[in-house]
Amino acid sequence: MNMNERIAVWNEEAQNCTCGHDHRLVQMQVYLEHGAIQRLPGHLSEQGYRHVTIVYDRYTGSAAGYEVVNKLRQTGVHVDEISMPENKAGHVVADEVGIVQVLLGVKLGSQAIIAVGSGTIHDLVRLVCSKMNKPFLSVPTAASVDGFTSAGAPLIVSGVKQTFQAVPPEAIFADIDILEQAPQEMNAAGFGDMLGKYTSLADWVVSRDLGGEPFCPVAYRMTEEALTTCVQHVQGIAEGRADGVTVLMDALIASGISMLIIDHSRPASGGEHHLSHRWEMDLMEAGHKPVLHGAKVGVACALLTVKYKDLAQKSNESVFRVYNNLPNASQLTDWLEQVGGPTTTEQLGVSMEMVEHALTTAHLLRDRYTGLKYINEILNAGSK
Repeated sequence: MNMNERIAVWNEEAQNCTCGHDHRLVQMQVYLEHGAIQRLPGHLSEQGYRHVTIVYDRYTGSAAGYEVVNKLRQTGVHVDEISMPENKAGHVVADEVGIVQVLLGVKLGSQAIIAVGSGTIHDLVRLVCSKMNKPFLSVPTAASVDGFTSAGAPLIVSGVKQTFQAVPPEAIFADIDILEQAPQEMNAAGFGDMLGKYTSLADWVVSRDLGGEPFCPVAYRMTEEALTTCVQHVQGIAEGRADGVTVLMDALIASGISMLIIDHSRPASGGEHHLSHRWEMDLMEAGHKPVLHGAKVGVACALLTVKYKDLAQKSNESVFRVYNNLPNASQLTDWLEQVGGPTTTEQLGVSMEMVEHALTTAHLLRDRYTGLKYINEILNAGSK
């Protein structure tokens, strides 16, 4: 089955689910195929969009943005372009400045906004689309994150990483010809984001049993299956082959839809993401260059796995036995190394002080029960 057929199946399963969680009906077209951007003019014509805005940056413009602009103009579509400027450090950041830059660049007459890029561009566009009540279309340029299908926009606001409710894309045009040209470090980041599902899924079981938080077996299974398939194809991903990149992008999209279908990030974001967010803020405050989200998540997952396996041995709470099922940290780092991603906090540029800061404060970033929260508020508190 292609992705659109699977979305239909997931929708049916979710609507029949008795978990008690609210389930969103996912109405999204996903084209994961060679030449997917060739479908974009037809989609715009079907929707009656004759005036659109395309957002890209210096790198994603070359990867796909300029081609999309030319292709649409050749079909008679009026196209406005926003080339996102870089900050003083030479980076595009999903923060207040970026939001304002997109808002000011979108004309009121524009009928839809197309994000061409990876996580940062998509997060800025999805929030602006939400505020301006405009349709959001996605053209990923790398299989680097699982947030392409998300309705949440993780943004840095007042120096704090926060997720804001926004809108998911109306359609995704994931062109394998474009994705396989992305730098391998982007594939490694996407793979790291997927590895983080090991700890996020385990944390979801903990949050269900100890925190009384909502739990959906359909969304859990969707994420688990995506993770398993991804790991089974690690060699193709490591080599950057078209089949490997396709599997990786498919897994990232499926993970994103699992979050979308329950309107929450619990299936795909646990303690490892909280560590990653803390590091991101600390690195920014220290004036360091940004590190790819998935690269941080992969390293955080391996680091947290050691803590979680130790917790499973020390605690009398039977639910923590779920952490015994995690792969060993050495296996996680072997996979990360195989795909060409960083394996240590040192390689991320994260100091030991930042590591300790994250381990003791990251659980405060989200109101969610995780093993990391238990370690800080129960285990460590009781040992003082």
